[in-house]
Amino acid sequence: MTHRLFIFGLGFSGLKIAGIARSRGWIVGGTCTQSEKAKQLRAAGIETVPFDGTATPPARALAAASHVLCTIAPGASGDPALLHCAGLLEGARWLGYLSTTGVYGDHGGDWVDEATPAAPAQPRSVARLAAERAWQALGTRTGAAVDIFRLPGIYGPGRSPVDQVKAGRTRRIDKPGQVFSRIHVTDLAHAVVTAMARGGPGSIYNIADDLPASSAEVMAFACELLGVPAPPLLSWAEAGPSMTAMARSFYAENRRVRNERMKRELGVTLRYPTYREGLRAIAGLG
Repeated sequence: MTHRLFIFGLGFSGLKIAGIARSRGWIVGGTCTQSEKAKQLRAAGIETVPFDGTATPPARALAAASHVLCTIAPGASGDPALLHCAGLLEGARWLGYLSTTGVYGDHGGDWVDEATPAAPAQPRSVARLAAERAWQALGTRTGAAVDIFRLPGIYGPGRSPVDQVKAGRTRRIDKPGQVFSRIHVTDLAHAVVTAMARGGPGSIYNIADDLPASSAEVMAFACELLGVPAPPLLSWAEAGPSMTAMARSFYAENRRVRNERMKRELGVTLRYPTYREGLRAIAGLG
């Protein structure tokens, strides 16, 4: 049976997922916001239609999709893919949604897993949880399996501390006890494609690596890899007032994310189990 995947949002994560799916024999289509990018992706073999969240794409784009994945952030009115396209998704047998570990809220640095009750505090995380539930409700209605992927910070080539150091944008913020979980985009993509191919009943998965760490520690390691002196630590009292509201909001929550269900149920072995392996590869040293 031919597997046909449609991805709402062929951005940083969506394109990596598309590439790995195609390497495993899937036929892939999807959306992006820009017509020129859509044209380039079609030329590369990904049947892409423009979708800016305000109008329904052509029904033919989704008609043959056996699997549908949404990577798009919800807007003020909800998930744009569901708002405009829910009626076109009834033939899919699998639905996937890229969410955030932000739905767990603040845990003071303690560990969370999929059994931890959702308690989002940030408006964007409240919206993500609502979108999770809307995708699950669609699956209940249509009989499709629904996998929710809760993600921490995503990094990879072009979007990493190594790239920040190369660009001269290094800053090491010292907020004692603060850690962040993260995931390399390649490991994220492998986990999602593995879940799609598995054909399970649907679940929630934390997709994170094995080592939560402070941003200051990670930036220092990136500097070390490139032979650049690490910048001095900035106290939170110094750094906080100059940060954007969005950046400060990330530091308002502190949790460590467990990934055992991903490994146990999906059989995922991380290529980059910590930021060290991931940054070495991005720096060309791994």
